[in-house]
Amino acid sequence: MSPGATGTATAAISVIIPASNEGAWIVPCLRALLASDGVTLQVIVAANACTDDTVARAAALGPDFTAKGWRLEVLDRPQPGKPGALNAGDAAARHPLRAYLDADVTVSPGLMGQLAAALTGREARYASGNPQVTAQGVAARAYARLWRQLPFVTDDVPGFGLFAVNAAGRARWGEFPDIISDDTFVRLHFAPDERVRVAAGYDWPMVQGLRRLIRVRARQDRGVAEIAAAYPQLLANDTKRRPGKGWLIRRALSDPLAFGTYGLVTLAVRAGLGGQSGWVRGR
Repeated sequence: MSPGATGTATAAISVIIPASNEGAWIVPCLRALLASDGVTLQVIVAANACTDDTVARAAALGPDFTAKGWRLEVLDRPQPGKPGALNAGDAAARHPLRAYLDADVTVSPGLMGQLAAALTGREARYASGNPQVTAQGVAARAYARLWRQLPFVTDDVPGFGLFAVNAAGRARWGEFPDIISDDTFVRLHFAPDERVRVAAGYDWPMVQGLRRLIRVRARQDRGVAEIAAAYPQLLANDTKRRPGKGWLIRRALSDPLAFGTYGLVTLAVRAGLGGQSGWVRGR
């Protein structure tokens, strides 16, 4: 705990942000964190193999964090790869509560404080906020309209772009393995009743363009398959369910463009049109 402006104790969270060439996004991400209330933050930007100005842009906000009595650390790692960046951030983290945040995500002011409150106690907990999916372009907006209504998004705690754990939760795995889907890997370490969704939201940008949607969706599917093969025991915590026929019919009738776009992407991925393996940047 750290003293707040009023002299009362506030919860403290270490926020780890892996970043690879995120110069266009890192400043809004960090400024949103600076607007957080009800919490004390240590923010670690784990830049990995950046060839742009991500490191310089992030470091320039150091004085703003210092002025709030918070700490910003920018790690300039030459090695590529998100898992390595996450592990480096964990090694630098000082607080038992940990949040893992994508560099293109912006949080609402109350979110970090609500996450801290949800993670109190000794029992293992996983938490995330209320994702607001943003999209640009006809295809992305149509795809996002249906994506936002999927049971996995509306009823579970998906944690894409942002997830947080307490000390007991973080103890459930060691280093992040070299896998595609770190968010799925972490979420499935927790039973459904150990996952908490708080009311405060965050903005998560959908990838743009039909071709990129297909590539990123294929990468997501490969990530899930990779976890099923390497960590089959985690599947016991998977509550993701396929929409029923009635649900699909209602969506097709209410928004044919969204339904058709989502279906086209799904069929393209099944046909093997997802392209390259490994990391895919959607922007």
